[in-house]
Amino acid sequence: MSYLRKIGIVGGLSPESTILYYRTIVDEFRRRFGSEDYPDIIIYSVNFGAFTRFVEEGMRGEAAELLLKAVKALARAGAGFAIISANTPHMFFDYLVAHSPIPLISIINALAEELKKDGVRKVGLLGTKFTLTQGFYAEGLGNHGIEAVIPDPEDVEAVNRIIYEELVKGVIKESSRAKVAGIIGKLEGKGAQGVALACTELPLLVSGEVGGVKLYDTARIHAIKALDYALSV
Repeated sequence: MSYLRKIGIVGGLSPESTILYYRTIVDEFRRRFGSEDYPDIIIYSVNFGAFTRFVEEGMRGEAAELLLKAVKALARAGAGFAIISANTPHMFFDYLVAHSPIPLISIINALAEELKKDGVRKVGLLGTKFTLTQGFYAEGLGNHGIEAVIPDPEDVEAVNRIIYEELVKGVIKESSRAKVAGIIGKLEGKGAQGVALACTELPLLVSGEVGGVKLYDTARIHAIKALDYALSV
């Protein structure tokens, strides 16, 4: 089986999410076709520590250039398009699209398509502090007519701590699972029809449904979108 497009992944943001993307693409292909002929996948693992420091210190230009360097390297390696295997870096998506030599697939647009399929017009968001407070995610969903519901400030801080101090390091705690489940309940109380796991590490902690609320795994949705694009004529 041959493909028109090799998949490029900007990875390392974090290593845990990069693994999730790779496994999802391969497993979904196996599920559909029952073979090992999945598309070529090229991964460029960026320096997660450097990217995080740039963002935290307000050095957005440097953070964006770090990602663009990775995208250009993927293009030189033969990738036909690229995805960024994390939500927070999508704050630079428009800049990257404007300067990328290959097409890029947005995690926000992929999520919006999935939400529309289910008729969800109001969705809760869970993710890093940057993702939830910078406005780019809510604005992106708003462009699709979907309202984003953000957790209370103290819950934003709690989820951010769980992500950076635990999940990106592969640490899973039951106490954190219970904490996140409680926050999901609060989002439902604010009218959310579903909750988007807008951090690619969160599915390590919660998945499927919590208290009857459907969870949207943005990493899985994004990875499958990439596979679909690679397989399309």
